[in-house]
Amino acid sequence: MKIFNVGSVNADFFYAVPHLPRPGETVAAGSMSRGLGGKGANQSVAIAKAGLPVHHIGAVGADGQWMLDALSGFGVDVSAICQVDGPSGHAIINVSEDGENEIVLMPGSNRAVPLDHIKSSLDDITPDDWLILQNEVNGTRLAAEHAKAAGAKVVYSAAPFDVGAICEMLPFIDVLAVNEGEAKAMYAALGSTKSAELESVSVLKTLGSDGAEFLHQGTAHRVDGRNVQAVDTTAAGDTFLGYFISAYAQGQPIEECLTLANGAAALKVTRPGTADAIPRLSEVLAFIS
Repeated sequence: MKIFNVGSVNADFFYAVPHLPRPGETVAAGSMSRGLGGKGANQSVAIAKAGLPVHHIGAVGADGQWMLDALSGFGVDVSAICQVDGPSGHAIINVSEDGENEIVLMPGSNRAVPLDHIKSSLDDITPDDWLILQNEVNGTRLAAEHAKAAGAKVVYSAAPFDVGAICEMLPFIDVLAVNEGEAKAMYAALGSTKSAELESVSVLKTLGSDGAEFLHQGTAHRVDGRNVQAVDTTAAGDTFLGYFISAYAQGQPIEECLTLANGAAALKVTRPGTADAIPRLSEVLAFIS
């Protein structure tokens, strides 16, 4: 069993600020740092740190070699990440003293992945495999169609939120991942007809400090949040998804999947950063025990 991820690879530029800027306000940053990020890269790193092989499919610019080196160092297979013209994707992330964040995203090469590259990189996907997708790259529908035709399971993170993209993807996905705000916007926008299509899809909803729930075959499974001191909530949802799918794909009970993922996300928010700050499985197991 393998996990494929057609996903974004970003350079994250972090700015520590006393509070998130209000409209028209200039806020002085106390420090600045650079790290590996992007929803796709974060999820791949979480899966790799959870102990499963993950093959990342995507693109970087000529400035992106350091990101490939970082991914590879975390155990992610980067052989299907190609180089394209233009800059790599990057994000400007303001992190306030209470751990909340505000992100401006430049897609760059993440929106320029050649479609034939995506398809050829998925040629050996099988019914035993899983495909992870998000809204930060192009070609998601093509990848989902290709994977479903091969009998693989498809997981789709509906972020950045786009109700049109969700409607387009619904026929091909097995697990839909949303946060609480995205879930409310989704159900309000879909209406009764499209919402009925969700009955055949398992929905993983993260609830921030309140935990998460997994709606599967009409049954809601819930895990409460953990009481930790949040330093940086960036990539918490990606960490949760990566750990949850890693356990779920191996057939572990849903409650155990939720507990593991919840512990991983809670431990992540106690650390500044994105991919670098995602904990390894041994750390998560020690934390939840």
